[in-house]
Amino acid sequence: MNDKGKNILLVEDNLADAKLTMVTIKENLPNVNLNIVTNGIEAIDFLTNVENNSNKPDLILLDINLPKKNGFEVLSEIKQNPFLKSIPVIMLTSSKADEDISLAYNLHANCYITKPLDFIKFVEVVKSIENFWFNLAKLPKE
Repeated sequence: MNDKGKNILLVEDNLADAKLTMVTIKENLPNVNLNIVTNGIEAIDFLTNVENNSNKPDLILLDINLPKKNGFEVLSEIKQNPFLKSIPVIMLTSSKADEDISLAYNLHANCYITKPLDFIKFVEVVKSIENFWFNLAKLPKE
């Protein structure tokens, strides 16, 4: 990771899941700045407001089942926006449904991860996301 750290946008309406993700990131990824929004409309508003700003997320963790605008709708808008489409979007959700997985990839999600129920496994997933996307994968510089 570079000196400025990384920005992650978490789009999650479940307060317990959002808090668990926040605590896991703060304890294990000190150079990550985490922004949390709780519905699809807030996600699009957040992303629209950072379009000309250095706070643009380096990674988006997106749940499917969101109020106001679901994760698939948010994903579709992100991937159709020329400024945002290069941001990796990880669908981090409880759904294991084949149709949800297929739809996510058809809408150009970069990854689909089913949230583990076990706390230790959840921490491992968050650490592996950071390691892969910020250390191993080569991402475009903007």
